[in-house]
Amino acid sequence: MRGGLGRALVVTCAVLAVLVASACAFPVDGRAIAGPEVTAGTDPSFIGGTNGGEEDRLAAATLRDLEGFWGEAFPPLAGGQPFRPLAGYYSVDPTGRNAGPVPCLQSPREVEGTAFYCPRSDVIAWDRTQLLPQLRRDFGDAAVVVVLSHEFGHAVQGRLDRTGALPGAPTILLEAQADCYAGVFLRRVRDGALPDLRTGAGGIDGAMGALIGFRDPVGTSPRNAQAHGNAFDRVSSFQDGFDGDPAVCAAMGTDRVFTQQAFRSQADESSGGNLGLAPLIEAMVPDLDRWFGEEVRRRGGQWTAPTTERGQAQCPGVDEPVQGPVAWCAGDAGGPSSVHIDTTGALPGDHARIGDYATGTLLASRYGAATLAALGRPTTGAEGGRAALCLAGAYSAAVGTTNNAFALSPGDLDESVTLLLREDFPSRGTDGVASAGTGYERIRVFRAGVTGGSDACLRGV
Repeated sequence: MRGGLGRALVVTCAVLAVLVASACAFPVDGRAIAGPEVTAGTDPSFIGGTNGGEEDRLAAATLRDLEGFWGEAFPPLAGGQPFRPLAGYYSVDPTGRNAGPVPCLQSPREVEGTAFYCPRSDVIAWDRTQLLPQLRRDFGDAAVVVVLSHEFGHAVQGRLDRTGALPGAPTILLEAQADCYAGVFLRRVRDGALPDLRTGAGGIDGAMGALIGFRDPVGTSPRNAQAHGNAFDRVSSFQDGFDGDPAVCAAMGTDRVFTQQAFRSQADESSGGNLGLAPLIEAMVPDLDRWFGEEVRRRGGQWTAPTTERGQAQCPGVDEPVQGPVAWCAGDAGGPSSVHIDTTGALPGDHARIGDYATGTLLASRYGAATLAALGRPTTGAEGGRAALCLAGAYSAAVGTTNNAFALSPGDLDESVTLLLREDFPSRGTDGVASAGTGYERIRVFRAGVTGGSDACLRGV
């Protein structure tokens, strides 16, 4: 956020082979790690350099299902042409304790901490000693699935590009399309439509957590030759695929809008685009009042700016802070409403840890609740929470589009999706009832506001 007017997932290098049959389904969860009793029936021997461990058995089950899925999904995209299996897969120990060379690598150290698809050799390779174990620890087994399905998406691109699908596309668009293809595949995993992989809502949130972790460094220009996308853009592409089909991903073109941007000033870059908690509140509250007030008045309602109270996020007469660290409270006896901000509890720490627009998203959602009240709409329950969160997205898209002293910084929308993946506070009605139990759904509702504006929020999401 500024006052005044992951590391990227590596995918441009290649490998793959036809998979052998396996006898058991492999559960993929968001946080839990599948044990040896589940993976025992998966044979990873078709993977070059495998040590036969759990990570490679998970990779083997994933790759087998990917080949089966794209064997059916590819021909309709390619005018009936069959999907040609990749040339190989390679599990790499970057310390050099691999059996034999790996195509596209001069040294095994080149794959350290990454996974990649190399079009020259048509192979996928990954670091099994650091990357896959860390993904499982941090995000669960589904993180491995989303990484490998993203890389597989690049192999799909290469086969479609021979028909002129994405001539001269920028890197960020190719990465977005691969994220979209990964979303399509993870939807099939979630739906139980594949032979080997299974997951639930927690697995999908874990997969999105991995994508957020692999976002570009804040301030990377979308025109950068290595740009892969910020967290908001990567999650958006994944959700487009998850909610759509392969044709939706294949139809992505150069008209796709990305929110990623470079820093516009040295001052913004030096601060990482973050204001402290108190300066953020001081800068943002007048802008929230302006924008939400205009939204109410243009719909024929009357707007009175809420007062701002700092200390405890608890409404008078309510036993506990059910809305989270920021709460909107209706006024008594016709008096003004108020927004209460917990400046003494967890909010300052989260503000510093996630970034200033995590707090900004909380504030915007509570002003969304004030807007609903001013328009005579419900502020409680799932309906109220959903509309308030959507309005926070609509506000976020509009910030900085008028001549005012407040604008978003490059990392702000990333901070929104990071918060929404972890917490349900911005999706709560004023009675504390959350509109969605998953990070996926909360991000989807927020995105509906970003892309569709306030009209989409007040029509229903």
